[in-house]
Amino acid sequence: MEKVAGDRRRNRRYELRLPLHYRLALKGEAPRSGSGLTLDMSTTGVSFRSRRPLPVGAHIEMVVNWPAKYSDVYPIDLQITGFVVRSDNNRTAIRMTSRKFRVASIPAEPIRATA
Repeated sequence: MEKVAGDRRRNRRYELRLPLHYRLALKGEAPRSGSGLTLDMSTTGVSFRSRRPLPVGAHIEMVVNWPAKYSDVYPIDLQITGFVVRSDNNRTAIRMTSRKFRVASIPAEPIRATA
């Protein structure tokens, strides 16, 4: 990734397009959930696309479907918590407060061809 003039980010961002699911909580509002697609990630933040803008300051929990599998069999998810720092149109940026990988305890279903 190339640094853009005026870019204040300290951590390198990596372009990744991965499916995700999120749950959002904002004081005084009913929790909501949705899905999206990551645009880029760093060690401290994630930018992703969602169907609608999300409220800045909201607490967010998300699960990103990681493309690799443990032992080529068990699905891996990246679990992230953080806060929405920017959201406009269909692009949202969050600041991560925690992140960890989780390995599923059951193997992924094999993909079966249908003819």
